[in-house]
Amino acid sequence: MFKRLLATPIEEALSDTPVLLLNGARQTGKSTLCNQLIDDGVFKGTLVTLDDTTTLNAARLNPMAFLEDMDQHLIIDEVQRAPELFLSIKKLVDKDRKTRRFILTGSSDVMTLPKVADSLAGRIEIFNLWPLSQNELNATTSHFLTNLVSANGKFATMTTQWKDILQMIVTGGYPEAVLRETTQRRSRWFSSYLTSILQKDIRELAHIEGLTQIPQVLQLIATRISSTINLSEIARLSGIKNTTLQRYVALLQQIFLIIKIPAWTPNTEGQFVKSPKIYLNDTGLLSHLRGENDKDLNVSRKDAGAYLENFIVMEILKQISWSSQSFTPYHFSIHKGSEVDLVLANQKSQLYGIEIKSAASLNESDFQGLRKLALLCGSKFQKGIILYTGEKTIPFGDNLYAVPVSAVWA
Repeated sequence: MFKRLLATPIEEALSDTPVLLLNGARQTGKSTLCNQLIDDGVFKGTLVTLDDTTTLNAARLNPMAFLEDMDQHLIIDEVQRAPELFLSIKKLVDKDRKTRRFILTGSSDVMTLPKVADSLAGRIEIFNLWPLSQNELNATTSHFLTNLVSANGKFATMTTQWKDILQMIVTGGYPEAVLRETTQRRSRWFSSYLTSILQKDIRELAHIEGLTQIPQVLQLIATRISSTINLSEIARLSGIKNTTLQRYVALLQQIFLIIKIPAWTPNTEGQFVKSPKIYLNDTGLLSHLRGENDKDLNVSRKDAGAYLENFIVMEILKQISWSSQSFTPYHFSIHKGSEVDLVLANQKSQLYGIEIKSAASLNESDFQGLRKLALLCGSKFQKGIILYTGEKTIPFGDNLYAVPVSAVWA
């Protein structure tokens, strides 16, 4: 069983917050984590799942009676299936805010449901559980974000071969997929997983006439990861109306299969890209959708660059989810010009630029995007790094560094 690093901030939140929401795609380990919290004595209550039809019907029929019959401390798994519960949860929490605790888990973003956000405002803390990180897979702790904000420019690194990085990428972090020993067995699992998602989560979220079109949309998105999304192009290739396609993409985002990273732009006029970048939540799933394995990716480092970018961005987002460092992720790009793959903004709006390259060596021109970002944001720019597949941390000017990609998980 893998130890989830999100357990620590959840335990801290339970000391002062009556309702916790644990969001994440199906099969990322939400129920397992909740059972661990109970087994470890962190949460002294019980777990009920609304995937059980009888339990779901009881919760929908009389929400208050359902909750009052349960323990004072309660974990409700797949809570998005019974939005009727939220108003009753609010009433119970308002009666006993100090001692009553709820943990709610959702495979779709329940905060987008009507009136849910308003009913629990000021009473809820939200956590996102992504597929397993490299630290969780290897029972290690990374100080990457701490080192990023440190003034000395030092990063912990470890020797990691390119072939090992490719294996990490194609395996991904879904717990069940990780346990499969071959690419073929993982592919079978991902196929069944996507079918289950379509039949349960998306069908429940929206009554869609063209439900069978969503796999095609996901496939087209997979071929465009790490780039800004052009819905008009995808609509043309898929033959789906643009308005319908926007709805499909929103649904995929709502069930946490895709992630949009918004653009950072300065408060000036210019040819700045304002469209979001799009990533899949897991590079194992990405490899399955594109039908490529580690041997395919090993043919060309350049072609593997988009995979590496998706992989590293997700590793950093996972670390942000449990870190004491608070960051908002962006990307930066100028039309036909400079770009920075990931820009992290802290609560003071100070910026840290991260470029991701599959190359094993770098030169001065590789830092063009980071230098442009530094010029535009002035004193707000704190540090810029290029994560590359070489072995040494090398300074490239004021607050600019080439850093081995292993620094993310070392």
